[in-house]
Amino acid sequence: MGKFFENLGAVLIAGLALAVLIAVFPDSGYRPPTGDALNGMLQWIHVFLGVLWIGLLYYFNFVQIPTMPQVPAELKPGISKHIAPAALFYFRWGAALTVLSGIALAESYGYLMEALTLQRDFRLIGIGMWLALIMAFNVWFVIWPNQKRALGLVEADDASKATSGRTAMIFSRINTLLSIPMLLAMTNAH
Repeated sequence: MGKFFENLGAVLIAGLALAVLIAVFPDSGYRPPTGDALNGMLQWIHVFLGVLWIGLLYYFNFVQIPTMPQVPAELKPGISKHIAPAALFYFRWGAALTVLSGIALAESYGYLMEALTLQRDFRLIGIGMWLALIMAFNVWFVIWPNQKRALGLVEADDASKATSGRTAMIFSRINTLLSIPMLLAMTNAH
């Protein structure tokens, strides 16, 4: 049993298989949002990716950033050279794929343009979409380039690393702030 749980790929495949079994099991209570299996699959993928993205955003802001000042200097390279780059990989791709799956989902529901133009019946989901787009932009075009310098993944002097680390932190906090109304919009739009 231990070998199975040590293998993340196997755990993910088993979780996927279990979800499919629940979805197809008669009388499980599963109903795709519009009765359409494609929409149900897209919504499930979108939520999974969103949890990955926002979960890592909250990890950075609630755990890693506040804890780093207490980490002994000799242990910091373990975080900055190994943990942070791996987490940032899933963080940025979680952001991109959450946005892309959300766009695909809104298009499959037939309200993409109405939401993006904040038309009355789709205003709340549109607000959530715009907040997510701003947040994803921040991830790819502000946080990630600055984190690469701050973590030494690209060449930078010490002053540039410090400035980049602060910029990445501030934009990560901006995303944390935006995530709260974004989640409200996403979970309450019907």
